[in-house]
Amino acid sequence: MRILIFHGYLLDGTGSNVYNARLAAALAQLGNEVHLLCQDRHPERQPFVDAVGDWDSGGLRIRALSASAPGDGADTPASAGSGSGAREGAGRCTVYRPDIGGLLPVYVADRYEGIEARTFAECSDAEVAAYVDANVAAVRELAGRVSPDVALANHLVMGPVILARALAERPIGGEVPYAVKVHGSALEYTVKPHPERFLDLAREGVAGARAVLVGSRHTAVSLWAALGDRGLPERTRLGPPGVDVDRFAPRDRAHARAGLSALGTRLRAGGAARPAAEHGGAVEASAGGDAFARDDSSAARALARLDPERDRLVVFVGKLIVSKGCDLLLAAWPLVLERVPAARLVVVGFGAYRPGLERLLAALSAGDLAGAREIALAGRALEAQLSTGPASSPSSESQPLRHLLAFLDGLQGADSAGYLRAARALPERVVFTGRLDHGELADLLPACEALIVPSTFPEAFGMVAAEAAACGVLPISAAHSGLAEVSGALARAVPGEVAPWLSFPVDDSSVGALAERILAWLRVAEELREQTRAGLVRTVRERWSWEGVARGVIAAARGELDALAEP
Repeated sequence: MRILIFHGYLLDGTGSNVYNARLAAALAQLGNEVHLLCQDRHPERQPFVDAVGDWDSGGLRIRALSASAPGDGADTPASAGSGSGAREGAGRCTVYRPDIGGLLPVYVADRYEGIEARTFAECSDAEVAAYVDANVAAVRELAGRVSPDVALANHLVMGPVILARALAERPIGGEVPYAVKVHGSALEYTVKPHPERFLDLAREGVAGARAVLVGSRHTAVSLWAALGDRGLPERTRLGPPGVDVDRFAPRDRAHARAGLSALGTRLRAGGAARPAAEHGGAVEASAGGDAFARDDSSAARALARLDPERDRLVVFVGKLIVSKGCDLLLAAWPLVLERVPAARLVVVGFGAYRPGLERLLAALSAGDLAGAREIALAGRALEAQLSTGPASSPSSESQPLRHLLAFLDGLQGADSAGYLRAARALPERVVFTGRLDHGELADLLPACEALIVPSTFPEAFGMVAAEAAACGVLPISAAHSGLAEVSGALARAVPGEVAPWLSFPVDDSSVGALAERILAWLRVAEELREQTRAGLVRTVRERWSWEGVARGVIAAARGELDALAEP
């Protein structure tokens, strides 16, 4: 089967990037011919990619990467590329990068190699239209060449409208049925906040889809309310991401320690070999520092500080933005250190709010509760300043971090004294690694005991929580949206005593509740720990394999709704 996928972003990192890379690999492994459009500048680094194409020379040219793909490794014009000399029944993947000019609209502020990334809200209507038109032209040309049997559009905007326009009224080959995979970011960060600009585009794209896939019921309900389409629930089905259970798997202590050490060695080698290079689409760190950058040398130094033999490692993985709730976790850490001094927090991620988190950490460690309170009061205004500069701090972004404020305001007397004593150790007991690739997490997670997902904003699915669980690492997640649905599934597989520790409320009690759950797990009896780990691993393997996800996508694109679960 020939499958066309429009993603539009990268093939590594987090979220939808990982979803599309792993989905394409699984579809190819099942024997399908996959044609994936994205903006990754180095798709050849992905082991599942057999050929790459682009329009850089004015027309579509395809370069084969292996003898199994057409072209024998040479640059070839489109007429000799994938789709014309295809081997029947052979599974392979070709990745294409449309020429969209110099601007890539995104949902959350980010940096990309070789192109300006700007949020959709910051782009003009003309810039959005130009982006859509460029991708429509690329998809239309590609579809005319490869005649896909089915297609998949990612994100509520702009993937679906691009496919809808590109595949409409095809003169050759007839209709191409397609499905839409809704990732939470486009819905929550773009369409819902700016319906006057993006709602009609979302509706246009979804209208022709045979099925719409969501990661959780929470996302489905949010989608239905936003689009106001009474017929949409009938076409909505569950389509959560998957987990590479061969890569993300438990390790005994010796192998976990060895994996962490090997990761540090690779990062040191990468930093020495590419001091000013680009990696995986991420901008390499500049001399002045960059919250979005990947810095192999810095990450290696951070990992070298971790000692799984003595440290009780707990990890956060995610973008360093206010909505991910990392401020709650940093504020909780002195509470953890008061009772488990060997606990060490590993913060993995990148984003505009990293300097804000570092300021909070510095204020707490210095006993400056007034300074910490100022950071909490600044809230999203500080994030906006860090992202766009001091001149921009719109009042709409000035919401304080009220749950952090409630905790700080509640510190009194002896509780305050003990907390501040423990907080002095924060610079030593909290480690920021910066950006790591998704695959590299498979060497970090097994060395950890717990993973925290403290998001204060709705999440479509708890992918990183599921990956941690696959490694036998307890995921402790905020009790809302798709995170709660993942926690609920895992809770049914672990001992009753442990089940409540899998989630915590997001309210003014969050900091204390989070610390309580981390402490409970770090101090649990070994027998109960092993029972929990076995239940976590078993559940992920049964529910969230990539092969199952790939088959579900095909069924959705065909409109085989009875084969898919309702949200």
